[in-house]
Amino acid sequence: MTRRLLAFTTAFAATVLVLLLGETPARAQSPAKKAAPAGKSWTPPRTPDGTPDLQGIWTDSTLTPLERPKGLGAKEFYTEEEFAKLSARVRQGEVGEEGDLGAAREQTLRYDLSLYGFDITKARFASNRRTSLVVGPEGVVPPMLPEARKRNAERTAKNKGHEFDSYENRPLSERCILMNQERIPMLPGANDNNLLQIVQGPGYVTLLHEIDHDTRVIPTDGRPHVPQNIRLYQGDSVGHWEGDTLVVDTTNFTNLTAFRGSSDRLHLVERFTRTAEDTVAYRFTVEDPTTWDRPWTAEVPMTKTQGPVYEWACHEGNSMISTILNGARVTEAQGAEKAGK
Repeated sequence: MTRRLLAFTTAFAATVLVLLLGETPARAQSPAKKAAPAGKSWTPPRTPDGTPDLQGIWTDSTLTPLERPKGLGAKEFYTEEEFAKLSARVRQGEVGEEGDLGAAREQTLRYDLSLYGFDITKARFASNRRTSLVVGPEGVVPPMLPEARKRNAERTAKNKGHEFDSYENRPLSERCILMNQERIPMLPGANDNNLLQIVQGPGYVTLLHEIDHDTRVIPTDGRPHVPQNIRLYQGDSVGHWEGDTLVVDTTNFTNLTAFRGSSDRLHLVERFTRTAEDTVAYRFTVEDPTTWDRPWTAEVPMTKTQGPVYEWACHEGNSMISTILNGARVTEAQGAEKAGK
């Protein structure tokens, strides 16, 4: 018995030592692998079943705002020199409407960002030098149709005065159901738990989001969408390969998801293309004929990182909803007591 216990203890200690020695550096300081030199073709690696290998841990941390600042007009790309100057300004905390700092923006009233790996002087920002994530000469999301504005205004009016009635009246992100970075299409939030781990197997691609530990399983075996009467917060996604690109088609959204005011008619097409050893181009096209008069497309650069992907225990530690609702009940009781005097 003593020998078995000794053997177990020795093996356990050795395992812990291996894990400690294999500890990866913090993501903000993780060095990126170099891409192939300009002018040389790059062939993406393949998985054992022959599909392009997108696997790894990726970050979509970027300076690029969703929509192009008005002062840039139709300018789609910065020059190398212009982007270098913008990056230098950002690292000094000086950025106007040209860049979106996201969670890397100074938040001294909340916490010291450097303690959580959000040190702006060390943060990495991927870029394809675009002036906006939305592609095209306009670089902005098309104006919302009048019927969509009316629909969203009616929804807001219906909830007005009832915002604290129940947990069902609170936003999905507040309820730990859908955070912004996991909501599809995926929009980046600079350095804000925005890691994405991609795992592949025959007939499937799985996306694990760091935020909200959400896992999205995408079949690539040629199956059709589920029937239209089945509706999901994140819609129904089916994928297929077009050359070296994973194409994911998503329909069957609910009217509760409301991406930028969309309806349940939302149709999303995402494209994942590995363009270098350390780079994936994520491009999506959004279509909803009841919200915009035309589809629009955005492109987000994703860079490989060593991670790790941390647990996001939102539900386990979420006292926000109970605190908000309890506070509302106290306020109501105080109001009733005051009215009765």
